[in-house]
Amino acid sequence: MSAAPILSPEPAPLVACTVSRDVSNFNLLIEDMEAELGESWGDLGFDDTLLFLNQPDAETLEFLAIAVDEDDEINLDRITRIITTAKEKGLRIILIAEELSPIALHQLLRLGADDFVPYPLPEGALHEAIHRLGHAQDTAEDFAPAQPRKTSQDRNGAVLAVHGMAGGVGASTFAVNLAWELACNPGASGKKRTALPEAPRVCVIDLDLQYGTISTYLDLPRREIIFDTLSNTAQMDAELFHQALQVYQDKLHVFTAPADMLPLDLPSTEDISRLIKMAQSQFDFVIIDMPSTVVQWTETVLSASDLYFAMLELDMRSAQNLLRMIRALQAEDLPVEKLRYVLNRAPKFTDLAGKSRVKRLAESLDITIELHLPDGGRAITQANDHGQPLAETAAKAPLRREYQKLARSVYDRNHAAKAAQG
Repeated sequence: MSAAPILSPEPAPLVACTVSRDVSNFNLLIEDMEAELGESWGDLGFDDTLLFLNQPDAETLEFLAIAVDEDDEINLDRITRIITTAKEKGLRIILIAEELSPIALHQLLRLGADDFVPYPLPEGALHEAIHRLGHAQDTAEDFAPAQPRKTSQDRNGAVLAVHGMAGGVGASTFAVNLAWELACNPGASGKKRTALPEAPRVCVIDLDLQYGTISTYLDLPRREIIFDTLSNTAQMDAELFHQALQVYQDKLHVFTAPADMLPLDLPSTEDISRLIKMAQSQFDFVIIDMPSTVVQWTETVLSASDLYFAMLELDMRSAQNLLRMIRALQAEDLPVEKLRYVLNRAPKFTDLAGKSRVKRLAESLDITIELHLPDGGRAITQANDHGQPLAETAAKAPLRREYQKLARSVYDRNHAAKAAQG
């Protein structure tokens, strides 16, 4: 990966939104919306919808998919206002109803719903409803045949580092889930692929030598061989390196933090450089979880990285620490352009005050925040406590969808960069 992929800071414009009390009650609707519209849809609660419809982001909307069940009959007045406001703004309405009484269904249809689909959704029903609205979206993709799998000697894997700007901002969680989504072969997610590529080989390296939690988040033991490997990288070959790795579910290779707390300056810059080069020769993607502290070998990792994700939250500690780091990199003439800024627990798109704070934060730091990750809430805490990626415990969570999109973006750009090299 000779050129660093450039992540698009602008999300795809919204074509549609689901509206419901809780979209997780309509899992089939989530799957069908993703199949029809890809990334061009969002989900709203009843309380958020009227506020959002008056925002500039709603100008690209073409229709709303309003999902209701028998428990929503007490909210008919609120749903009525949503439909009325949407029709005033020229939006089409698809009504998805489960066990709704005939009287309530008749009332909502009379308000101006353009189409009705029962839930659970019959096969192809949502596609046909969207087509009848005249807003079907072609999501077919053309893919080139997969490239021959590289040998371990010439992989030259892409290096993606993750650095939290403060403790608890979610850097390790980000590293684990990005690594897992890449290992699950994002290149095979298209429905009409003529030749499926093999899953990329992915390795995650935990360089937080004191408080590293990658092993905890994947329920893997910490082994003494990690210390031995870091202490003697000059003698490390491919076989010894693989002996230090553990494999999670036959897909993801993991170099955990040591069993005991070690000084961050124990490995030299040469040690870290050898470790990264060895991992690059064996894997297609190398994800490095960095300590929040800047150490002597931070420059080594930054220089070796194709992308260096700087994780922050919407608070003063993250902002001040990031400012210090940017100034330090600039003072040493280091490649600060490799940094990609990730805002964790970002405000919802209906939170006008929160969005305004994000804009002021970016302007004050003179940066572009390219990734906005929603709050994972209890789902991400439970996934970490159970030692599993979010995809294994809450596959439909909005945060997991963002990890999927990022993995696909990184994979596609890496594939394009290698194809350009011939």
